[in-house]
Amino acid sequence: MLVHKKQRTRYQIQVPLTSLIDIVFMLLIYFLLTTNFIVEQGIDVNLPDAKASAPQTRQEITVYIDQAGMIYLGKQPVEFNDLFDRLQERIRENPEQLVVIKADGAIILDRAVQVMDIAQAAGAQKLFLATEKVN
Repeated sequence: MLVHKKQRTRYQIQVPLTSLIDIVFMLLIYFLLTTNFIVEQGIDVNLPDAKASAPQTRQEITVYIDQAGMIYLGKQPVEFNDLFDRLQERIRENPEQLVVIKADGAIILDRAVQVMDIAQAAGAQKLFLATEKVN
């Protein structure tokens, strides 16, 4: 008599992907949320406070005025007399760009108003004075 061995059914190993997919989605959500909170680095300026301020998301030309009254266009220091020409060059490239003035809260208001006048004379159509939101 012939004896046949019974063939066992082989068990297939299955890797549970559900938890792996959950972890990948959590990482995706984490990176999406943290990239929205990246703060723009610039000149250290203490902005004045305002209750009705909104974050800006467009590309902008930023003019900083520090506590000593020095003016910076982006991160480059600019003489007061050269500010008009430098702003006019940048505004000529894209007339719809925002010009944001970030003046230190401790400076004399006259200096910020002078910079705003120069920006407007250089052709800025959209001009903003940056503030920090107070809760």
